[in-house]
Amino acid sequence: MSEKRLISGFLTLGGWTLVSRGAGFLRDVMMAAYLGAGPVAEAFLVAFSLPNMFRRFFAEGAFNFAFVPLYAKKLEAGEDANGFARDAFNGLAGILIPFTVIGTILMPWLVWAMASGFAGDARFDLAVEFGRISFSYILFVSLVALLSGVLTTFGHFTEAGFVPVLLNLIFIAAMLLAQWLGWDMGLTLSWTVPITGIAQLAFTWVTAHRAGLRLTPGIPRWTPDLKRLAIIAGPAVLAGGVVQINLLVGRQVASFTEGAVAWLSYADRLYQLPLGVVGIAIGTVLLPDLSRRLRAGDIEGGRDSFNRGLEFGLALTLPAAVALVVIAMPLSTVLFQRGAFTSDDAANTAIALAAYGIGLPAFVLHKVLQPLFYAREDTRRPFRYAVISMIVNVAFAVGMMPVIGFMAAALATTVSGWVMVWQLWRGARPMGEAAQTDARFRHRLPRLVAASLIMGAALWGATILLGPALGMPFVRYFALLALVLIGAVAYFGFGTLLGAFRLAEFRALLRRRRA
Repeated sequence: MSEKRLISGFLTLGGWTLVSRGAGFLRDVMMAAYLGAGPVAEAFLVAFSLPNMFRRFFAEGAFNFAFVPLYAKKLEAGEDANGFARDAFNGLAGILIPFTVIGTILMPWLVWAMASGFAGDARFDLAVEFGRISFSYILFVSLVALLSGVLTTFGHFTEAGFVPVLLNLIFIAAMLLAQWLGWDMGLTLSWTVPITGIAQLAFTWVTAHRAGLRLTPGIPRWTPDLKRLAIIAGPAVLAGGVVQINLLVGRQVASFTEGAVAWLSYADRLYQLPLGVVGIAIGTVLLPDLSRRLRAGDIEGGRDSFNRGLEFGLALTLPAAVALVVIAMPLSTVLFQRGAFTSDDAANTAIALAAYGIGLPAFVLHKVLQPLFYAREDTRRPFRYAVISMIVNVAFAVGMMPVIGFMAAALATTVSGWVMVWQLWRGARPMGEAAQTDARFRHRLPRLVAASLIMGAALWGATILLGPALGMPFVRYFALLALVLIGAVAYFGFGTLLGAFRLAEFRALLRRRRA
């Protein structure tokens, strides 16, 4: 994949992810207005996080990291890639169907493991009820993740990118319908979860069929390829489990402070916007590209792909991280404070957002560095690194909770994220030239940092000047938009002057995309 095609893939998938995260943000704004940070909101957020946690454990964070390189290499070698995909699909379904049934039965124990601070109040019973309704989502969305991996390997980034958009659109429609018809909002949101899973699976199934993937559901077969997949996926599954333990610790810490689960969730939504747009797009496009290049022995091309992933990721996430820290309060107040969501809720959400913002570049660098290992079918070292990061996360969150309260959960995530980056970077050094930075990246990195800091200063000054407008009921939306525009102009203007990037590159890429 050429540099232009690689960046084009980043932009295509990133653009759809931006639409999805924008729709997801609108979904959360509506949820905050309807439910605030009260018991129903916290119960639903915990219930919805359960299938999503196990989804990342089984599919996106583990199974796909092992499946995509093997599938891409079979496709490159002209082997029976589709037969392998069919066996993997049936094998994953064979694991998830009984797991879904067991998880639904054991829901009280799962809720307690996720948020033991709920025990003894109304949030616990609500979370169990909502969790039993929504848990089947894990089956549908995990199969969707596998099919999306196939689509991105084929280069169908638009179709893969639309899948999460569909989820958020259905959620928005469900809340509007519930408001119109007077339905219970918590139950409406819970039943919407499995409905979206069915819709996503139907869409990806049809799209994959049109792309040439013929899937025949059946009894799983234990083939040599699946055995190899299981051997490679095993450490990745364990690593995914370690990541989810980090999230679990954060939920547990937050559950002992009333409202904190909601504050962290809404802050998470804001920082996930740039993370999803950049990090997920890079990781999804980079993994199959590196796998194919390694298969073909293209070391120089692999190094170029890796460096452009680093460059593209940091060019967008460094300024985003600075912005999330500097204007955390205006973002939280303007975007969430309305209806049942109070000024205190907005202030606590801003505190969590600033903590997450410091870790944003680390979370994106994960997505760039991990494919270096997974493309080589090395899942053992990322697992070891994840265990060390988990220990750091647990120690920081539990140790600092008596000192700084719920804030410990957000800061622990950031600290452990940077520890993981350091380990991945150090572990990739023996990989040779393909994992080395090139002259272009080394030239541009300090300039990207300088442009981001200048932008931060401009945002700080603009926030002071626009302070009164940011507190006015209707004008505040335009004031926040003005802040964003000021930041964008400052970053891209000074970035261009400093040589952090060249606008001619973007114009050439856009001309290619239009053609």
